[in-house]
Amino acid sequence: MTHARIEIAPSILAADFSRLGEEVRAVEAGGADVIHVDVMDGHFVPNLSLGIPVVESLAKATRLPLDVHLMIEHPEEYAADFIRAGASRVLVHQEATVHLDRALALIREHGAQAGAVVNPATPVVLLTDVLNKVDTILVMSVNPGFGGQEFIAGSLEKIRQLNQWRTRYNASFRIAVDGGVDPGNAADLVQAGANELIAGTSIFHTPDPAAAVRQLRKIATEALSQKV
Repeated sequence: MTHARIEIAPSILAADFSRLGEEVRAVEAGGADVIHVDVMDGHFVPNLSLGIPVVESLAKATRLPLDVHLMIEHPEEYAADFIRAGASRVLVHQEATVHLDRALALIREHGAQAGAVVNPATPVVLLTDVLNKVDTILVMSVNPGFGGQEFIAGSLEKIRQLNQWRTRYNASFRIAVDGGVDPGNAADLVQAGANELIAGTSIFHTPDPAAAVRQLRKIATEALSQKV
């Protein structure tokens, strides 16, 4: 299955939280498709971040769908609360739950799209039994927990492998990538099969986040047109 559009998803972990509404409006103006929200519990990853009140506030402040990435232990216990708070898509880590199939089903039962995430050291082959039960598979291209890390090159091969499986099994999941995404690697990611580029530092740590979104969109669109 082909996906004719690349989603650009600014990650607000890198935004200036003292002016979060303004930052979100800027990336909206730049044509962003999704707002990516990282939720960290200080256990599954070595950092603490946003919770349900921030998701509720964002849902009121933007017309864009919210991608809520649960980097937490036992995500199935919290997914419904985040959906009620405004999450359009909830992404859970394969490594964080022993019942991935159940967690994905629960997310869909509560009316959101379901996504599975794999860390850099996790082979994507562990997701083969849920390929037709996910809307998105997210490949982490840095070790989760902190923004601003360098892209792990081996992530490209994971994206290629997922893209091949998508064709082989006639699956319809989107492939997202998160970590170190910037104008220098965006074309390679799209040509490997990625459909969603999640970027934080390379958007929000620039003088003009709207322009940064437009630049990623331009690179991604050109790469998609050249893809064979």
